[in-house]
Order: sequence, then C-alpha cells, then structure tokens
Amino acid sequence: MLPIVCLITRSVHAGADQEDALVNRVAIAARAGVHLIQIRQAALEAGALHRIVVRAVRAVAGTAARILVNERVDVALAAGAHGVHLRGASMPGARVRRIVPSGFLIGRSVHSGDEAKRVVSGGGLDYLLFGTVFATSSKPGTVGVGAGTLAAVCAGVAIPVLAVGGIGPPCLGSVGRSGAAGWGGIGLFADCSREALPSVISRAVSSFDSLGDLS
Repeated sequence: MLPIVCLITRSVHAGADQEDALVNRVAIAARAGVHLIQIRQAALEAGALHRIVVRAVRAVAGTAARILVNERVDVALAAGAHGVHLRGASMPGARVRRIVPSGFLIGRSVHSGDEAKRVVSGGGLDYLLFGTVFATSSKPGTVGVGAGTLAAVCAGVAIPVLAVGGIGPPCLGSVGRSGAAGWGGIGLFADCSREALPSVISRAVSSFDSLGDLS
C-alpha cells in the first residue's frame, strides 16, 4: 500500500513571482503523486491567501491531490479548497465538521500520544500529523522523538497518522515500519529544483517500504 504524501508549503511573500513559483511547485507535485498539499502561509493576509488557494485548487484539477488550508477554515471554504489542517490550539475538529460540506478533509497537528487520543476521541478528524519525529532545520533546537514514539501514537488511534519533522529517504523506512500512513514535509519538497521534484517524490515513496530501525 502506497503511503499518503503531504507537501506543506514554505512561506512566501505576497507578489506575483513568489506566488507563481509556489503554484507551479504545487502543480508539479500533484502530477508526481502527492496526495495532500497543505497551504501554510500564516503571514499572508486573507486576500492573498485566498488568491493562492484558488490557484492551487485549479492547478491540481484532474489529479488525485487535495488542497488543504492551514488553520483558516473561512478561506478554505471561500476558495473551494478540499479541506483544512488545524493546529494544536485550533477549534475542535467536531466543531469544524458541523460547518463544512460532505467530503471536506480535516486534519490536525499533534505532539504527543495523549493529545492524539484526546483529539481523535472528540471526533470530526480524518487524519493526524504527528511530530517532530526527527530533528529538522525548520525547528532549530527541537529534538525529534523518534520512530518508536511515532509507532506508539499510530497504535493508539484509529485514524491515519502522518509523520512530520526531518523526513527524508534515509528515515522513511523506519517511518513505514512504525505503522504511519505516510508523512508530511516542507524541506523535502522545497529544497530541490522543480525539475527534480518528481524524482525526489518517487525516491521517497520507494524508501517508505524499505526496512528500517525503530530508533
């Protein structure tokens, strides 16, 4: 079974050049087989975020990819996104579920097994994003909890768990063995050229099923 792959966008400034580059990368990733694309742009005002999300939804048309908006349920609904990704301090998933259409995806970030169980028991969620699993440059000074802790979180809930934090081919074997349904990442997708992105994604997917050590 293939892993669920989630691209989390790196922050950009409002403006045609950066927005064009982001949307182009989204389109390439969708055609290369990425399943979820989380538009995480906390610094943008609502109008610019809405514009990017609308363009991203159009860019993935005809593919299996689904566009999620980080935190902003209002923008996700107004722009026709396929779902929303909630932070730990966001409103409960069950409350969001009551105001969104059928088939709308709702995910949530969690950082411990207890938190995972608590938010899943509240209902409304389709998946969890758990981390930080491995050390990552996007969170300097944060120590990764490791694939063993990831495995315990996966075993403790009945919905898919995606690993996040320091994810790359060298560690994806252990992520696969943990019971995770897939992974999310920023640098894995953003630190290569757009031309290299399909091969990066293919190599990562292949690495997911390889043998790894839960440590």
